[in-house]
Amino acid sequence: MQYRRLGDSGMKVSAVSIGGWINFGEGKVAEDNARAVVEKSYESGINFFDLADVYGRGEAEKQMGAVLKQYPRHTMVISTKVFWPMSDDINDRGLSRKHIFESIDKSLNRLQTDYVDIYFCHRADPDTPILETCRAMNDLINMGKVVYWGTSEWEGYQILEAYDICKQYGWHLPKTEQPQYSMIYRERVEKTILPVTRSRGVGLVVFSPLGQGMLTGKYDDGVPADSRFSREEWAKNRFVNESNIRKVKALKPIADELGITRGQLALAWCLRESGVSSVITGATRPEQVVENVKAAEIKLTEDVITHIEGILNS
Repeated sequence: MQYRRLGDSGMKVSAVSIGGWINFGEGKVAEDNARAVVEKSYESGINFFDLADVYGRGEAEKQMGAVLKQYPRHTMVISTKVFWPMSDDINDRGLSRKHIFESIDKSLNRLQTDYVDIYFCHRADPDTPILETCRAMNDLINMGKVVYWGTSEWEGYQILEAYDICKQYGWHLPKTEQPQYSMIYRERVEKTILPVTRSRGVGLVVFSPLGQGMLTGKYDDGVPADSRFSREEWAKNRFVNESNIRKVKALKPIADELGITRGQLALAWCLRESGVSSVITGATRPEQVVENVKAAEIKLTEDVITHIEGILNS
């Protein structure tokens, strides 16, 4: 496994990480399978496990936390997030100091740990001043409940505002942003996020690097009845179109020549970007973990990258 610094911090995360968004909590994956996925991840060198309170309304944190507690805490980087409503209560949402302070304690309890290594603000909150959020995150770090804090799906100007506020007051700076990024969803990150994060030591840990499965070739010939896109119309509508299908099919000869899968090619492509600290993957079976972690060792040559760019820009 390759390990990269989280931005300009001293902490290193596995280039390939495992997330709990799609496959954990609410019975999405059988208990035995979920345990096997987490254990195979750890055995394969993955040290970064990404969660959020809203995943399964807390169930994903419980499920993964129950497995991770068997390992030495210092060997893992565990992250979770705060923002989305967790009940109907008016204050059980957003990035107010009240909600952040209450949410971290609930997440720590579900995860069965004393602290998280990364605490993400899961979206920007238009109803809370960024200064209030920054102060709350700084205080959590000083309290020892959080090691580093970051943002997820924030706009570049919002990340910059948070960074500047923290720098002005001498508070702990945000060290990571978690955006969606892949071969078929790239423009926002490359045009508006990376120009901000690269120069400020903020590392990206990207989600959906496989385009939610599209880039594996699974949908070359339509949407299988047992697939995610058959269950989630919004995901299918975002990724399944003639242009994407054509591009994914055109990537197959490149992957075949390199002796890798298209999924591994897609992950390696994301990791070609030095501003990316880790790619967050999902898995329902241990074999998928084994395949994904191999991408961390794949180095794409400039010729291959140029060939890929020709396809993606066509």
